[in-house]
Amino acid sequence: MAKSLDQIRAEAKRDADRKKNGKAKGKTGAIDLKKTSQPASQNGSEGEFPQTFGEIALSWTRTIVGAFLMVMILNGVLVASFVVPTGSMEGTVMTGDFLFVNKFLYGPSTPQMIPIFNIPLPYYRFPGVRKPEKGDVIVFIFPGNRDEAKPQEFQYYLKRCVATAGDTLTIRNKQIFINGAAQPLPQDGRLSNFIASPESDDRYHTFPIGAGFTRDNYGPIRIPKQGDVVELTPMNLAQWEIFIRREGHEITTNDGKILIDGKETTQYTVKRDYCFGMGDNRDNSLDSRYWGFVPVDDVVGTPLVVYWSWETNLPSIFEKFATIRFNRFGKLIQ
Repeated sequence: MAKSLDQIRAEAKRDADRKKNGKAKGKTGAIDLKKTSQPASQNGSEGEFPQTFGEIALSWTRTIVGAFLMVMILNGVLVASFVVPTGSMEGTVMTGDFLFVNKFLYGPSTPQMIPIFNIPLPYYRFPGVRKPEKGDVIVFIFPGNRDEAKPQEFQYYLKRCVATAGDTLTIRNKQIFINGAAQPLPQDGRLSNFIASPESDDRYHTFPIGAGFTRDNYGPIRIPKQGDVVELTPMNLAQWEIFIRREGHEITTNDGKILIDGKETTQYTVKRDYCFGMGDNRDNSLDSRYWGFVPVDDVVGTPLVVYWSWETNLPSIFEKFATIRFNRFGKLIQ
């Protein structure tokens, strides 16, 4: 059908209006894009506006906290780093050795402490591959000095497990016997030729109180095992009081009667398995002979390898660098 002149003019006008509006929109869009892209060229990322100081600080805080939490998780579950502070395990490990510790073997855990601040945390222990065995080098939470139910500060210690729950340990003139069988000195262990007298003052510092044991002549003593029943009397109470307190109980006496958590009793049932730790440098080691049994639940791992070694007891970093022991890098701990 032929279009009238008026229809043709109306359609032409509508086309012209569309083109005009399209140019205006395109122009407006170009301006908006330019405004949006300008901060991108300044900040180096597309579509971002300049950040305030508070936003930058919050971003850095999130990054640092995230990294800190990741280190804590990995430290609790898989592998941790440990620096040897004393010479009690020489020459198996040296003072100033930095070790990687396998925490998966005996049971990974949630973080046990806040790094740097050394603040202990409540933690949950997952099942491990196995428990510590005789001959293992172990890293554990220090249970406290002989007369302490709780340690003054949270610390990790490194010793060799020489006896486990249910074993009877005896030391005669430095020679260790487990269940009557003599045990060899570890490959890199050390002994001196001097044997302390049983009458020396050493007997007043060893564990347990009043037993009269010495460093070189110790025991026999049974390593507590879960379910063991200990007979308690006024005569042996001093030997067991700290042990029972460490298991979370209150112990008192009243008119010659022994009360645990307020209840009179003549016996105590052990709640956990324990092991006995000693340093390979046997005559220069403060260990279970002096502060008691190590709860198996508090053994956190076993060292794998030395990844760094230098003398830590020096004031200057330059002096420390001068003492780097390159020959110990990569040494496996046995």
